[in-house]
Amino acid sequence: MNPDLSIEEPVSLSMVPYTGAWTKSEAAHLLRRTMFGATNQQILDAVSNGMNTTVASLLQIPVISDPLTYDSNDATSAVGTTWITSVYPSDVTNAQLTENARIKSLAAWIMKRVNTENLSIAEKMCVFWQNHFSATVASDARATYNYHMLLRSHALGNFKQMVKDVTIDPCMLLFLNGATNTLYSPNENYARELLELFTIGKGPQIGPGDYTNYKEEDVAAGAKILTGYLVDGLRSTTLPSPVATYTSFLHDTSTKQLSTHFGSVTVPNAGANEYSNYIDIIFQQPQVATYICTKLYRYFVNYDLTPAVMTDVIPEMAATMIANNYDILPVVEQLLKSEHFYDVSLRGSIIRGPIELLFGMFNATNSGPNFNLAIDSEMYLTLYWLAESMGQAYATPPSVAGWIEYYQAPAFSKLWVNSTHIKTRFDIANYITVYPGIPVGGQNLKLNALAFVDGLSLPSDPVIVIDDMCDVFFPKAISTLQKTTLKFILTNGQPDFEWTIQYNDYIANPGNTTFSNPVKQRIEFVLARIFQMPEFQTI
Repeated sequence: MNPDLSIEEPVSLSMVPYTGAWTKSEAAHLLRRTMFGATNQQILDAVSNGMNTTVASLLQIPVISDPLTYDSNDATSAVGTTWITSVYPSDVTNAQLTENARIKSLAAWIMKRVNTENLSIAEKMCVFWQNHFSATVASDARATYNYHMLLRSHALGNFKQMVKDVTIDPCMLLFLNGATNTLYSPNENYARELLELFTIGKGPQIGPGDYTNYKEEDVAAGAKILTGYLVDGLRSTTLPSPVATYTSFLHDTSTKQLSTHFGSVTVPNAGANEYSNYIDIIFQQPQVATYICTKLYRYFVNYDLTPAVMTDVIPEMAATMIANNYDILPVVEQLLKSEHFYDVSLRGSIIRGPIELLFGMFNATNSGPNFNLAIDSEMYLTLYWLAESMGQAYATPPSVAGWIEYYQAPAFSKLWVNSTHIKTRFDIANYITVYPGIPVGGQNLKLNALAFVDGLSLPSDPVIVIDDMCDVFFPKAISTLQKTTLKFILTNGQPDFEWTIQYNDYIANPGNTTFSNPVKQRIEFVLARIFQMPEFQTI
């Protein structure tokens, strides 16, 4: 499969608010880019509510429930209760069993969040930040949970404060050796990534140790500035959570000299606040806003940063960010309401990643586990592993730079559909549609075809059924021949009225599988075909 991702030159590069037609096409594009899988009803609601109201709803970050223990190997948390502040047993073997149980619970919790996202950009933003600040799983699940909640709490908040909080978060301190960065043994790992990947970005090398936006001397100075933080309480038998602790005698108290890229300023000793002062200096450079806005643009609009985009779009986003003291929400809101965002040439320009693929199928069809805590959790854990098998393990990006599909030029998201992963995509689509499902705990993980068809505009009309399915799953219109083929699969080649009779019989006899199974089977066949079409692989 090789989806056509050729991009036309956008008709509009304007960031002024969009005032054009507001149909299912525009509404679906907005939801497709901000959610993992919008239903037909959510798209219809977005049409009715209009762009401004829909964007306002999307930009709300809802409260979520805590992960729950479902594996009895957790020695200090009862099944059905949360473990996020529970201590660990003192016995090493039981402590490891407890950790294993909590990591499974955490993975299931993450997948459940995505599956139950409702009308919110929250989960899309969490994946964005997990990729940007790509710390992997810590040795204490509580630290990993706290890290994910930190990213979520800042999802649309203040980027500068987010960088400060991430810098001294236990998970990040462990991931990039900040917890071993001391006066006596400086470690440059985090200091380097703070500049290269997290804030200002690495520009072209213009001299020995000079990367346009910073120099090697800034990395060395930054490492000294960041000394003195340790992590206490890992797998503690008494403390409710790991914590970052500033230890003054491990901090370098000298005055640090920054390069000409930062105005040759000096950073005097400020103890526990010195890292914060340093980050304030970094954020005085406008390039920080430009850098993070390019990443937001690539994530929500298109990976191709053309000269026109860099001239007309990114500067306006960066200016909005700076004017709002580095708050994320005003920038995302501006982008999602812009003429440029709705340009038809940009639709279908991004290939679905594994998480996008899985929940583009489950969420859009109103499907998900609905058995009991243990089975549901194991099913969500299975979805986590399926995403991992296709190259995207949520909590463990492959490197500090995140997933290569978000940054590796020139292919970017095309890398998700390599020869290894495309067959897996198709196999999974078949298992959750036309096959009995993926067996988990004596039950089957499978799409709910009946719930999906019941949620369409007029399920008894095969033409409208196919139209709605195309609206939900395809970013651009498909050909008349393709639609005719899908309708042929739906009706099994029979006249349209036969489908109408079949569906109405099912509705008149709820719970009678004699009538429901044929409807269910035909919808599953159509879904299976859709999920293997090149057009579905893109958003």
